[in-house]
Amino acid sequence: MSPSTVLRTLFFSLALTALTAGVLPGGFVYAQSSPRGDSATSPSEATETCVDCHSLATPGIVSDWLKSRHAQTTVAEALVKEAVERRVSAENIPDELLESSVGCAECHMLHPEKHADTFEHMDADIHVVVTPTDCATCHRVEADEYSMNLMSHAYGNLADNSLYMALVGTINGIQHFDGEGLVAGRPDDLTNAESCFYCHGTRVEVTGTRTLETDIGDLEFPVLSGWPNQGVGRVNPDGSLGCCASCHTRHRFSIDVARKPATCSECHKGPDVPAYKVYAVSKHGNLYASHKTEWEFGSVPWVPGRDFSAPTCAACHASLLATEDGQVIAQRTHRMNDRLEWRIFGLPYAHPHPLSPSTSGIRNAGGLPLPTALTGQPAAEFLIGQDEMDARRGRLQQVCLTCHASGWVEPQFARLHHVIETANEMTLTATKILSEAWTRGLAEGPVQGGNPFDEPIEKMWVEQWLFYANSTRFASAMGGADYGAFANGRWSLSKNAREMEEWLRGR
Repeated sequence: MSPSTVLRTLFFSLALTALTAGVLPGGFVYAQSSPRGDSATSPSEATETCVDCHSLATPGIVSDWLKSRHAQTTVAEALVKEAVERRVSAENIPDELLESSVGCAECHMLHPEKHADTFEHMDADIHVVVTPTDCATCHRVEADEYSMNLMSHAYGNLADNSLYMALVGTINGIQHFDGEGLVAGRPDDLTNAESCFYCHGTRVEVTGTRTLETDIGDLEFPVLSGWPNQGVGRVNPDGSLGCCASCHTRHRFSIDVARKPATCSECHKGPDVPAYKVYAVSKHGNLYASHKTEWEFGSVPWVPGRDFSAPTCAACHASLLATEDGQVIAQRTHRMNDRLEWRIFGLPYAHPHPLSPSTSGIRNAGGLPLPTALTGQPAAEFLIGQDEMDARRGRLQQVCLTCHASGWVEPQFARLHHVIETANEMTLTATKILSEAWTRGLAEGPVQGGNPFDEPIEKMWVEQWLFYANSTRFASAMGGADYGAFANGRWSLSKNAREMEEWLRGR
């Protein structure tokens, strides 16, 4: 026998001995009981085979999985729960999956024929990237809803929008000084993946294979471009869009994690999307910071007043909320704009949400891929109408009304609508100044065939709507106080407009 064969035989003998003793090779208890009272782990034979090696090769992953609801509950047990408590939404699950917990094999061996990243590994067909199509085996409704979510199309909504890719180029392209001025190069894929596409998601593709020397011999693995990535709109090797692990982090896939604001803060924190920063200084954020250790984040449904005492991002936008007696306040949704009438960030003007989650085909009156004209006029044929806006506002207000009277809620929404109008007006002021610069030939905009984001006056215009107008609107929507005044709020809106006007007068 070769040395590698001897080592492999010894390794599996030790692994099997450890399993018989009820302990994984990495020292983890294998059939532990859940602190929630769920059944002990019941892995399939295929998953046991994975765990035999990976408890040593990747012990962190195995430890995380052992603490998960996936590991501690069989699919059959999950299906018998009351409908309002059930996490599994698919009606027809393959019989072979019912009596085991959900482990390595149940996720990484599904639909091998659909995955371009499938490879032969230890006599099994494995794929690296687990996708919403795989998760849909048990979570059909959630996967379908997510497919109708702006987030699932985030890669294409950026990569297929020529105007926004011009903005990406001015941010990520390396600039060189040639003695007379700056010359910007095209950004490379690695830089884009580390910045804009970290959140939007990359396109993950198989580019070849590589051989790695391991303790059990040489093993071959696929080489993936655009990897690693957990962006919300990731384009996967099976053609699906999105990444459930963006919120339900691997390998515990915890609803607790998805419900906590820190998860959303990964992408909703900077000056362009200051949601987390605004939330942190709001009254709701103060209550969360003060009382979160007393809250129950794993309950389904989630009961305001019993499980938590102030909303998190998930409470407002996604979670199934109900009263103590089981009356549903808000249905669970993974189409994150179901309770949002306005789209308030990322674009020059706040506007009604798009009809389609794929927005790269939108064109404004001037032919630009924007949902509003540069004057602020909505491209109405691509956006939801007033009836749908009213319905979405009503759903969100139902969440607010669990703690607040209508005399509090309605004026709060009236303030937000007023801020949307005034912040849009301040964006229009900046746009008029920029348009005058383009008309005078002091800068080159789209009409002149130029990049509308790369010159100093244009960057000031971008900051007007991408940073300052966004901050002002978020502060109103979430109670962020100074973020609507001096912290990138109205002070910055007015100061920036004045500096743009001064720049124009000085030319």
